Amino acid sequence: MRETDRSGRPGLALPSPERGTPPAGVPVPRPRRALHPGAWWLWALALGTAATRTTNPLLLALLITVSGYVVAVRRPHTPWARSYGAFVKLAAAVLVLRLAFAIVLGSPIPGTHILFTLPEVPLPDWAQGIRLGGRVTAEGLAFALYDALRLAALLICVGAANALASPSRLLKSLPGALYELGVAVVVALTFAPHLIADVRRLRAARRLRGRPDKGVRGLVQVGLPVLEGALERSVSLAAAMDARGYGRTAEVPTAVRRTTAALTLGGLLGVCAGTYGLLTAAGGSYGLPVLLAGLASALAGLWLGGRRSVRTRYRPDPWDARAWLVSASGAAVAALLILAGSLDPGSLDPGVVPLEPPTLPLWPAAAVLLGLLPAFVTPAPEAARDPRKEPTT
Repeated sequence: MRETDRSGRPGLALPSPERGTPPAGVPVPRPRRALHPGAWWLWALALGTAATRTTNPLLLALLITVSGYVVAVRRPHTPWARSYGAFVKLAAAVLVLRLAFAIVLGSPIPGTHILFTLPEVPLPDWAQGIRLGGRVTAEGLAFALYDALRLAALLICVGAANALASPSRLLKSLPGALYELGVAVVVALTFAPHLIADVRRLRAARRLRGRPDKGVRGLVQVGLPVLEGALERSVSLAAAMDARGYGRTAEVPTAVRRTTAALTLGGLLGVCAGTYGLLTAAGGSYGLPVLLAGLASALAGLWLGGRRSVRTRYRPDPWDARAWLVSASGAAVAALLILAGSLDPGSLDPGVVPLEPPTLPLWPAAAVLLGLLPAFVTPAPEAARDPRKEPTT
């Protein structure tokens, strides 16, 4: 591009701050790399593991708050990151359904604090142990609430991983031996975020046109375009996978294939046996060595299996110190709650008979707060771009 200078003679256009180009000699700041998506998943799954170790509603509420705060400050401005709200609604639905079942079908927990009594429906003899209606006690509702809140916390932690980790970048980080399986898992995980984005886009378009977007009629008229878009996206995905040689493998010797299969199968059996040993009292002596040996064998099998993959990685995400800190924070929460459950099980699993208000144990609560570390050591998401703003010239 040529322009005229102050004397009117043609010359090269000089960069200026108004054009968005920094002047000569000024260093251009490099954008900070996003966190490795595997670190987000390890952090979220560790929080979910911690949620399965307790039924204390105060600790579960604290876990939900910790994951929600990290999502609020580190969630990127992308369509798939909006799926967190859907997981929160699903968790709320689980709570409501579990309480409804406890009211209608009763609870196995005996109680003396009767809240109300429903008309009981007589059932035949072959349905013994099941009842419809009857007395609803506070102890039964408290037990149902504690149990449902644990599942709700697990769902919200999985939703946090979906909102924070990019599925496409997570797929790039998988070993070559798990590439085909990873594609299937990523496609399954991105189904809900894409569906939610399509529903929001179509509802916004219908509101702009003055058409109803709620109720049965609006649901039907929005559902058909969403289904059509899902089918078109699946066809485009299949064409893209075929164009990129999905499923193509390299030729490897027969001995390598057999060794890979033996190491992978043996590693998985070792992981199962070691996990069983750790969960049982009699297997505490052999559980950890067998688990470590199984993990080593499985990793060796995955490394050998990666030789069959002919794909390459473009700009792979590094596993840096921030990824270690995020993963370690989640693992610390899970390990400390498991330790607390073995030392003081009553604080993590409060009883409902007799009915007493739950108390918040101090050091398990402090352990849960370690999950807030990603909110301070990870980079902030980039600001959302306004599509209406034109670039200045």
